[in-house]
Order: sequence, then C-alpha cells, then structure tokens
Amino acid sequence: MSSAGVEIRAEKPTNSRRFTFFLADSPALTALLAAILLLATLTVYLPVRHSLFFNLDDYVYVVENGHVHHGLDGKTIRWAFTSLDMGNWIPLSFLSHAIDYQLFGDDPAGHHFVNALLHALNAALLFWVLKRATGYTGRSFMVAALFAVHPLNVEAVAWIAERKTVLSMLFFLLALGAYQGYAREPRESRYRVVALLFATGLMAKAQIISLPFVLLLWDYWPLQRMSLGQELSPEAKVAPLPQKSFASLVREKLSLLFIVAAVSLLTIHSEGGVRVLHAPLRQRLANAAFSYTQYLAKAFWPSKLAPMYPDRGGSLSGWQVGGACIFLIAITTLVIAGRRHRYLPVGWFMFLGMLVPMLQIVQFGREGMADRFAYQALIGLLMVACWGLSDWARQRHLATAWLAAGSAVALLVLTMVTYRQIGYWKDPATMWSHALIVKDHWVAEAQVGAQLMREGKTDEAMPHLHRALALKPEEAVSNISIAYYDQTHGNPQDAVARYQAALKDYTLLPPDLANVYKYMGLAYSEIGDSVRARECFDKAAEWRRKAEEWRGQ
Repeated sequence: MSSAGVEIRAEKPTNSRRFTFFLADSPALTALLAAILLLATLTVYLPVRHSLFFNLDDYVYVVENGHVHHGLDGKTIRWAFTSLDMGNWIPLSFLSHAIDYQLFGDDPAGHHFVNALLHALNAALLFWVLKRATGYTGRSFMVAALFAVHPLNVEAVAWIAERKTVLSMLFFLLALGAYQGYAREPRESRYRVVALLFATGLMAKAQIISLPFVLLLWDYWPLQRMSLGQELSPEAKVAPLPQKSFASLVREKLSLLFIVAAVSLLTIHSEGGVRVLHAPLRQRLANAAFSYTQYLAKAFWPSKLAPMYPDRGGSLSGWQVGGACIFLIAITTLVIAGRRHRYLPVGWFMFLGMLVPMLQIVQFGREGMADRFAYQALIGLLMVACWGLSDWARQRHLATAWLAAGSAVALLVLTMVTYRQIGYWKDPATMWSHALIVKDHWVAEAQVGAQLMREGKTDEAMPHLHRALALKPEEAVSNISIAYYDQTHGNPQDAVARYQAALKDYTLLPPDLANVYKYMGLAYSEIGDSVRARECFDKAAEWRRKAEEWRGQ
C-alpha cells in the first residue's frame, strides 16, 4: 500500500471528510441509497399487513392447499417439484408459501409482509444492478424508486398468490447482476452462476423466460460488448467491454435457451387443462397489440387499476387494432432512429420483449391483460424515461435542483396513488367493487354479485350477475349464484340449466366441480329424475376424492 494511503488513514477524519465520503460516488453511497430504497418501499407497503387473503388463487395456493400446510418437509418438496395440478410448474413459489405457512399459519399479515419485503429487495437490487452496469447513481436510483412505488406493481405485491412474480423477479435481477460479472471476466464458473440463477427464477415463475433476450440487449447497452458498427454511447460512464460479434453473443446464450425450451415445454404441459378454450389466433393477436398500448398508458398514467382485465380481442374494432399497431411501429421507428442513445432501443425492446410471454398469444388464462404481467417489463420504460429526461435536462442546461424537484414530485404523486391502491386490496369485496370502474369487467360483476347474494341482497345482486353472463355466458360464479337462487326458490329446472352452463367454465377446480355436481344432483332429485341425480352424485363423489388429493389431504 502506498505511503499516501497510510498517511490518509493516520489522519483523524474530520466531520467534513466523513460527509464527503458518503456524498462521493462510492460503495458506501450505493449501500446507503439501497438501504433507503429498501426501508422506504417497506414503509409504503406496510398497510398490506392488514389485508385479507384474496378470493382468487390465495385460497388455492395457500389457504386450502394442504400440501403447503405441512411446512417445508420432504413430502412438500416432492409435491412442489412434481405437481402440475395448479396449471403452473412453480416449485420454488410453493416452497416459499410452505415456509410462510410454517411461520405464520393462516394469518395473512405475515404472508403479505414477505411479498412486500421481496418487492423492497427487488427495488434495492435493481438500483445496484443499474448503478454497477451504467455508473450513473442518480438515474439508477430514480429508476429503482419509480419501480418501488409505481401503482402498476401493487397487484404483484398485495396479492399473496403473486409471490411467484416478485420471487422470480428477485432471481431475474440476481442473474442480470451475475451476468455483468461474467461479461467483465468471462469464466465458465461465472456463466454457470448465471444459468443457475435463471433456472431458479424460472422455478418461481416462467414470466422471466425472456432473460436471454434481455442479456443480448444488455450486451448492446450498458455493457457495450456489441458495436453493430456504431460509436459508443455518448452517455457512457463505464468503460466498454471487449467487443464481440452479434453471432458470438447469441451463441453465448445457447445454454440459457436450452433452459428456456425445457421450461416452456413443462409450462405448456402443466397449463394443458387451462388452455382448453382457445380464443381464435386473430383475436389473441388483436388483444396483444391493444394490450401494449394499455400497459403504456397505465405506466405513465396509472388509473382504473384492477385485478386482471377482460380479453377485449373479440370486441376491438379494426381501427383500434390498426391504430395500436401504427402507434407501436411509430415508437419503434423513433427509438431506432435515436439509437445513438443506446438506452432508447434497449429500454423499449426490453418492454416489448418481456411482455411477449404474458400477452396471451399462447393463452394460459381468462384475462386479456393484468398489472402483474408488466412487473418486469416496466423497468424498460422507466430506464427510457429517466435517462431520456436526464439527457434532455443536461442539453438545456437545466439546473440539477429543478430535475431533483420534479423527480421528488413524481415520486410523491405515485406514492400517494400506490397507497390508495393498496387500500383497495384490504378485502375481496372492496377490491371487486373498485374493479367495476373497468368497463365490461365480467369477473368483477360476478364477484360483486356473488358477495351481494351472500349478504342476502338479491335485488342488488341480480343485475351484476346478469351483466357478467351477458359478457361471459359460461362464467361459473354467476351461473352458480343464480342456480342456487333458482333452486331455493322452487325452480330446479332452471337451476339445472345454470349448473350445466357453469360446468363449461374451464377454470373450475376440483372442489368447485364437486359442489356443482352435488347441487345439480339435488336439483334433478327435485325434478324427479333419479337416474341423472345419481350420475351427478357419483361425479360429485369422484371430484370430492380428487379435491382431497388436490388439497393434500
């Protein structure tokens, strides 16, 4: 060590030097800002500890899932890695639920807190990854802070069953950070770490399947391993890495693509039962194009947020689909034209690419889009916004204080909207009532109607239930609610027709099917059709056995 270094350590540091140490672009400052992000995010999301379990998936994944009730034991581990009953292969997520249940039981507060903690860790990790890759402290912090408090992310955090989203994001960011270490010093051992983190994240949720594509973009910027005949980005603060050809960078990702192929096949197999009713491909593509514009709108103006949004592909006009395509092509053309600022195409194509698996082109659910689907993709837009505004301010010699003030105002406004959105998740009735602000939200109509029926408010419930059926004739909740009403009011024939319609809903789970067949059997008995009643009772018993196996009983 140099004598100068010894002399500096020998000096008694003054308060001024201590203060400068934290203000300088140093590891200490990075750690301090990451800690601030972690604590601030947890504070914003603290109200989720008062929320209940949500009546979609939370009961399936946690409350009524006997497998996770066993805690983290050998039996649970075997089930998590071999079961495809839930329509997803997500063993790591189920194991995390098992640990939670072992710690907190059926108290939702602890489960909610773990989701909030994972989201806070993701925000801090995102800052660290961006800062390390780009050298920009302020811009990286702003991207991470916006990600932390953006209302679009509330669904992924406040919904316990979406543990899979926040958990997969954690490993996505760890893999991205590990890849930066590999790119700077390529070694087989470092590459294996990237592959292991990626595979682990996929075991939480396949949503991060686009990581190899993101790594290729990362090679272009900020790592700048790929030139494509361009000059280096003018905003670069970190020295570029040795250049490699596009073909060699693609070959470098082949091992990861094999992992993608394996998990894709497994996911498609596990979701086979869910994708019984495919919308026509044209309708799915229309929904995908329109969804992109909706995600963009909600990223910059987060309003009318609700759990899932109906598939609108079949109701979109030609000008809506065409307008969405033209809009997306126009933005893509602009970012390519501005590729001298490499963050523009990287951020935009990250947004486009990371949403592809979630656009329902390969249909895996009944929703057309959902806020949680944009959890990873939102990062790309935030990068474009923060880097773009910073460069714009610098070119116009705008005082740093003005940029800082604008950033603070944006964070404050988003935090207020997020805080309010968290409040809607306090219980299912509040959330579904709020979701009615979304036009033609048949799930919300059905859920609100069913809740009103449970409260004995039949006159208020029926309009909601009938609106749901007008939008989705096979919707189970509404059909079952009306069937039960008919059955208890002397109309067993109408009840049978409703139960039969409910059976067309491919989202019914074994316990639901057992109940539908049971009550349909009772309705047939009232009609006097003993043969069909017996058939229904036999099927009810069969589905009850399957339900017990499904619940781990």
